[in-house]
Amino acid sequence: MSHTAAGTEPDTPRPEDDHAFFGQPRGLMTLSGLEVWERFSFLGMQAILVLFFADSVANDGMGMDPGTAASVSAAYGTLVYLVSVAGGWLADRILGSYRAVLYGGILIACGHYAMAVPTAAMTWVGLGLISAGTGLLKPNVASMVGKLYRTEDERRDAGFALYYMGINIGAFAGPLVTGWLGDHAGWHWGFSAAAVGMTFGLIQYVAGRRHLAGRKDTAEYALAPGPMRRAVLMIAGGAVVVAAAAAGLALAGWLTMDRFVDVLTLISVIAPVVYFVVMFRSPRVTSAERGRLRPYVVLFLASVVFNFILFQAYSTMMLLASTNARTEIFGYHFPASWYASALGAFEVALAPVVAAVWARMGKRQPHASNKIAIGVVLGGLSFLLMVLPTSGHADGTYKMAAWWIVGSYLLLGLGDILLETSGMSATTKLAPQAFASQTMALWFLSLALANGIQAQIVKLYGEVSNPAYFGVNGAVAVVAGVAVIAAAPWLRRTMHPVH
Repeated sequence: MSHTAAGTEPDTPRPEDDHAFFGQPRGLMTLSGLEVWERFSFLGMQAILVLFFADSVANDGMGMDPGTAASVSAAYGTLVYLVSVAGGWLADRILGSYRAVLYGGILIACGHYAMAVPTAAMTWVGLGLISAGTGLLKPNVASMVGKLYRTEDERRDAGFALYYMGINIGAFAGPLVTGWLGDHAGWHWGFSAAAVGMTFGLIQYVAGRRHLAGRKDTAEYALAPGPMRRAVLMIAGGAVVVAAAAAGLALAGWLTMDRFVDVLTLISVIAPVVYFVVMFRSPRVTSAERGRLRPYVVLFLASVVFNFILFQAYSTMMLLASTNARTEIFGYHFPASWYASALGAFEVALAPVVAAVWARMGKRQPHASNKIAIGVVLGGLSFLLMVLPTSGHADGTYKMAAWWIVGSYLLLGLGDILLETSGMSATTKLAPQAFASQTMALWFLSLALANGIQAQIVKLYGEVSNPAYFGVNGAVAVVAGVAVIAAAPWLRRTMHPVH
């Protein structure tokens, strides 16, 4: 192995690695493998989390009512995506991408191991560790994928497509394993499987380190030594103060679970408002860039509406499946949480089909804003579909056929592909140059806000009828998508050069 003068590894992959993985850099296999296991553990745990919260204490659950279980699950998602905004900054300024992802993965694994311990205290400790770890890992893996390619490398889009497939393979497999264990052995055995999966991901990430770009131990835009020391002290001190204040308020009886959820929702609303105000008022943003920010606000809100529906695939839809859906296909019985795997399966299958359709249409394909709008409409339709099988059975004894929920997830998966690919691309192109390195923070804030709103709305689940709950939420999403389609002429004009 060659070494630099300082005695450390060079920060670029070896030339022979450049086409070693389906014509892509070998480092893509390492990063995609990490994401397979990270999504396996995260979504595997997410698929059973709300069921664990809602199950009785006698069955080792938390004994929450369905609305509260869904609300706490959504609040956890809010925390994950809020922390992701800080995770990008920590990688850029202090840790570097490789260490940020490594430390994040270690925290995630420790969190899942903590949740494997059957006590309420360790459940909350585990969720806190997973939130912090995912916030470090999630925004920085994608940036490391980008560093494998030169700017002009035409393989970049295909590489990200392979990476995206890896994400959804994990999303498909995770609920199958954790769901079966949760159903047959106990919830904490399901959490154990998530822990083992993340451990496998970390092992192959460290083993494949030499194939990665951006693996040096210093941050790319590191702070100077003095400011870095102050930043580290402020972060550590702030964490201690927040933890101590939260513990004190909890012991005093003020910081209840409901109030904690409300605080997270409030932060998820304030953060993007502040972010947009700063950008609109910044003297470093030109008038042309400010003009492109206005349509991005519309796309941001469209993302919030769609993801409000999408994230409920792992909360209210899981609760509905566990109580009102048949858990058998062709005579084979399965855990209700297996429904969540359908979403990952559809996205793995449909992503290359959608990419091929857009490539075939060429310049005739819909504008990015219309792709996003169609995605939002499909998300709304996935909820409206649930009105039909849940209507006319007030006693709750009717069990809908599996195909209803599978069909709902088909619409949702297709909508996700349309919205995510176009939305993330538009984010990078519409953001002002002065905020270019922080563009993904905006996207994560839309996900945090979607979860924050969900944490409040899902409290109604179980309090109103299922047709009313799914019907109203689905109709709002469809109306929002149609409104974006109606605004298409203005969006096409103001989003230039985004097509």
